[in-house]
Amino acid sequence: VLIMGHLAPGSAYKSAHPPLAEQQEPACPVRKLVTPTDGAKAGDRIRYIQFSDSMYNAPCHPYLRSYLEAYRFRGIDPGTLSGRQIIECRERDLEKYAKDLVNTELFDPALTGIRGCTVHGHSLRLDENGMMFDMLQRCVLDKKAGIVKIVKDQVGVPLDGEVKVGKPMDAKWIKANSTIYHSLVGTAYRDDAELIEYIQRIHSLRVKYGFMPKEAQLWQKQQKSREPRSSS
Repeated sequence: VLIMGHLAPGSAYKSAHPPLAEQQEPACPVRKLVTPTDGAKAGDRIRYIQFSDSMYNAPCHPYLRSYLEAYRFRGIDPGTLSGRQIIECRERDLEKYAKDLVNTELFDPALTGIRGCTVHGHSLRLDENGMMFDMLQRCVLDKKAGIVKIVKDQVGVPLDGEVKVGKPMDAKWIKANSTIYHSLVGTAYRDDAELIEYIQRIHSLRVKYGFMPKEAQLWQKQQKSREPRSSS
């Protein structure tokens, strides 16, 4: 809550409209099928959290963030850009989703930034401490403890107290598990044999289906015949 900066901790949520239970809405079969989120039920206003992921082996990248959030979270509006990714939704829902995004391996204190503005730095080289550049200096590294501390909220307003977000991830682990391809400091795109095989399959089939559909169907039959049959 402190890092996002939308609401003072412990204060009541601000609303955009009365709770759904107090509104006299017309009968609608879709409303009976879709259960509203807690934030929608209460009439919460829409708020956001925005991430910036370093191209130098951050755990996740903007497109994949939107992809996984669309699968896991309800009532959200994800936005994807080259160096940042934003999620907009009802305020109390956002707090719950943000905890999952910050408290899991999707977040690295050194390579992932929570930046509502001035997001630049994702494509720049890391500093001598392995931290991603941030013009507003929203987070600092405590060299003695090895812990990253956030001292400003996502739009750069200084906090009354620092928020400890943990130690940077192990360099070897993050290099092996990052979803970002980098030929200099990580895994090169063309070195991922499984990905290249999959991409080649997609392009080969789309061309064959466009010009030689019969050949593509024959290829699929051959692949099915090679699949091992179950004992049943």
